[in-house]
Amino acid sequence: MLEEELPEPKRKRRWLGRTTAVVLLVGVGAVSGVLLTDPTASEEYKVLAAELEEAIGDYQDLDARYVRLSAGMSSREDAVAEKEEAQIAQGLELVKREEAVKAREEAVTGAEKEKAANTVSDGTWTVGRDITPGTYRSSGEVGSRCYWAVLRSGSNGADILENDIPGGGRPVVTLAEGQDFNTARCGTWEKQ
Repeated sequence: MLEEELPEPKRKRRWLGRTTAVVLLVGVGAVSGVLLTDPTASEEYKVLAAELEEAIGDYQDLDARYVRLSAGMSSREDAVAEKEEAQIAQGLELVKREEAVKAREEAVTGAEKEKAANTVSDGTWTVGRDITPGTYRSSGEVGSRCYWAVLRSGSNGADILENDIPGGGRPVVTLAEGQDFNTARCGTWEKQ
């Protein structure tokens, strides 16, 4: 309502005054912004710039160490892989050796069992049941107390087919089915 009452020139003056004030404020703000000191020249900026350079240097050092360690890691991994391959090869060689030893043990065990089956010590043995028929020889020298006898089976020792007290040497005896063999103090006898 006041504006309607005022004459036209006063209205223009107010508007011109307000516009001039706004332009002046904007101009002063722009000039003062340009005239302010450079932020890069401040002490805080210099401290931050120094810290940034130090951090960049630390990063470059770490990156160089990483590259060096990565290269070393690769060579160590290659060395470990070579050692693992060598251990696998050694393991395979050991398996082969173990199999060979097992085969030899089985052969020796078989030979030992055969020898045990064909070895006679003190006692009375029935040929064909306790021992196999064939020629037997004493394993070592016998003394004067050695006695052996070949008996007809089932005679309970009454039917002596052959006997001896050799008194030394390595006696030999041939046995067939239907016979018993009695030996005392002669050591062991081995089938030939």
